[in-house]
Amino acid sequence: MADAGQLHDGGDFGLLSPAWAGTQVAALTGDQAFLQAMLDVELAWLRIQARVGLVPAALVEMVARAALAGNYDAASLAERAQQGGNPLIPLLADLRAAVAGESPEAAAAIHRGATSQDVVDTALMLMSQRAIDVIETDLRNAARALARMASEHRRTLMAARTLTQHSLPSTFGLKAAQWLAAVGESGEKLDDVTAALPLQWGGAAGTMAALTALADQQTAPADSCAAPADAQAAPADTRAALADKQERVDGGPLTWTSALAAELGLADPLAPWQTNRLPVTALGHALSDVLAAAGKIANDVLLLSRPEIAEVSEPLSTSRGVSSAMPQKQNPVLSVLIRSAALAAPGHLAQLQTAAGAAIDERPDGSWHVEWQALRQLLRLAGGAAAKLAELADGLRIHTAALGTNLLLGGELLLSERIMLQVAPLLDDGTAGAGRKRIQAMVSSALADGAPALIDLLRDAVPRDVLSDQDLAALLNPSGYLGQNDTLIDRIDRRYSKWAQA
Repeated sequence: MADAGQLHDGGDFGLLSPAWAGTQVAALTGDQAFLQAMLDVELAWLRIQARVGLVPAALVEMVARAALAGNYDAASLAERAQQGGNPLIPLLADLRAAVAGESPEAAAAIHRGATSQDVVDTALMLMSQRAIDVIETDLRNAARALARMASEHRRTLMAARTLTQHSLPSTFGLKAAQWLAAVGESGEKLDDVTAALPLQWGGAAGTMAALTALADQQTAPADSCAAPADAQAAPADTRAALADKQERVDGGPLTWTSALAAELGLADPLAPWQTNRLPVTALGHALSDVLAAAGKIANDVLLLSRPEIAEVSEPLSTSRGVSSAMPQKQNPVLSVLIRSAALAAPGHLAQLQTAAGAAIDERPDGSWHVEWQALRQLLRLAGGAAAKLAELADGLRIHTAALGTNLLLGGELLLSERIMLQVAPLLDDGTAGAGRKRIQAMVSSALADGAPALIDLLRDAVPRDVLSDQDLAALLNPSGYLGQNDTLIDRIDRRYSKWAQA
């Protein structure tokens, strides 16, 4: 038997997390990806320093050669992170050591004016942004497939179910449109949150004191931002643009952090947010909504694909859905894994919310640290669910014959609401509610074993000169009691088709 040392490989491949294992988002949120995000943040900050003349521009390339995640031992960094409570501290030591031999000045310029939380929080936002690009692509693919499904099956009749029981006639197209509405709404919310993912850059206590000190020491703008020697000879609008660019970059800490946010593609926050964790909880909520939308679809597919219902089936695959013991089984694995991801999401979201509510002082003691894994897990779960949802929606098989057969199981009882609305008034005898009571009695009788069908009870109760056979047949036609089916499908499609095509 192998000992713990032999079993340790320093990585989490998702062996116990098949909902996200092997996905693009899993790779984009792994330790190597987060390590690269931290290095990218440090390098971007060095570029800004060079741009404003705090360091020579040549130093940036020296550090860029060292700022590659593959140059560092992630397992060693994780172990040494215990000494300072976060992974950036040992990474900085290794990064500085990697460039010190070539340029002590470059080593000294790394991380100047920043603090660990600046880089860790910003790297988390950067990593999230990169992962969400993939999640949104999968969500849009799923939405397009659901829109096609809604259009193709807008008149495919089925029994709607409420509280597990047949309730009214509906269409599979409307069910697919409702799936689309949830996916589209969650996707739009995720878009909005992603566009607002902010830079965090406040220094040791969020006061930007070190950045202000650097600004006080600054004596000259960076070469890359200096006006050319013949700037005065340039047209007035060009001179104005050059002056505006230099003012925006050289204007001090707030303009520097704005430039850094732009460099990283993140939002420029009003102020440092090191103890205001709402950017993190907002992202967590958006990811959880994605998982809730995907989970609802998976739940429906799991129910409808049971052999005794058999209204839908997952896409066929020779390598998926097999059983280790029962060769006849085709398990709906895509839906099972999506459902598992949706069930896991609330715990991680609660952890983010708890951490945000427990944040204290100018850097939370422990509540900040507990966010990291919870956020990463939500990203991974949403990434896994979105990828599987795209495949499920694109290949879902709808069995129209089974939908029709199941629709007829309850006979005319499925139209009992319509009957109550339209026939009960015909049976009133002047006593309040008499017609409704008679219809309810007929329905109750029809539910009993061996009792006459509801249509026969109605035919006996209502004279033909009041309700003809033709009118009764039309009344009991499920396709005639679909409400605003087409309009609702069209409204949902119009609302989210542009988003799905983006």
